[in-house]
Amino acid sequence: MHDLALIVSVVIATLVEAVEALTIVLAAGLARGWKAARRGTLLGLATVALIILLFGPLLTQFPVELLRLIVGVLSLIFGLSWLRKAILRSSGYKAIHDEDLIFKKELEAAKRAQSKESFVGDWYAFTISYKAVVIEGIEVAFLVITFGALQNKILVAAIAASAACLLVILLGFVIHKPLNKVPENALKFIVGIILTTFGIFWATEGSGFDWTLQDLSLLPILAIVTVSSLLLVILLRLRKSSTPETKVRPSKKPKLPRGFNFLYDFLVGDDWPTAIFIYLTIALAILGIGFEWLLCCVIVFSLVLRMVLMTNAREPQLEVEAKG
Repeated sequence: MHDLALIVSVVIATLVEAVEALTIVLAAGLARGWKAARRGTLLGLATVALIILLFGPLLTQFPVELLRLIVGVLSLIFGLSWLRKAILRSSGYKAIHDEDLIFKKELEAAKRAQSKESFVGDWYAFTISYKAVVIEGIEVAFLVITFGALQNKILVAAIAASAACLLVILLGFVIHKPLNKVPENALKFIVGIILTTFGIFWATEGSGFDWTLQDLSLLPILAIVTVSSLLLVILLRLRKSSTPETKVRPSKKPKLPRGFNFLYDFLVGDDWPTAIFIYLTIALAILGIGFEWLLCCVIVFSLVLRMVLMTNAREPQLEVEAKG
């Protein structure tokens, strides 16, 4: 992957996460005071930077094939999660992400919270700002570490992410309102497609199959994922118009001990059936069972299948009148 592709991928993803974090930080600052909100934000950014510094060099010590497999699988888990939600939003099955509405809710919650002063100022504003930056920043750190480590360009990825993050922060604190003009849903759609494309490419290579077209194989993979996603949007829009009351059926998450929730979200994501498809396909590929485009076909099939099942309208039960 060239530097330009790396930079574009990281910048777009960072913009999305930074806008979400900024919405919460602004609400905390306006409702409780900027001193604590700024300190929480700065500590959150320092935490994310520390994660990158600690784990970035560690990943570069992995064998290249194993690194490609790990990065490919995690990219698919993250990418498909973003892509599914973007498809559902675009087709009308999921509400469009409204930063203004989220900002108002966070502002009201911050105003109602009890005040507690500490060495960082208002404790509520500090903690909610810190949590928002760290939670959203972890996904950015994942992209910086994995994409950068795979290309041995963590510094390039980190600079790109920092620049995008700094831009959003500066604009947010200057205008003191959420950046609702940023086309966040479109950006998430793009990031989902990019992560899924690279995930297929890297996981296939890491499983032991070489792409005939080498890096040029990214272009047909990108085209297949993009066209499949857009066709799904059209299909689901038509379906939505005929069954307007249909609700999305999310995949149920199993009940796990507290310490395993983060690991589950990281390795499985929000849709365990698709994760099973991915891991089984890769296991077969490692055993030498499969072909070059198998994972790509499986991903498209699972994406279509899951979208159809998640939006499947429940048939109304007919009431049978009892005859006396």
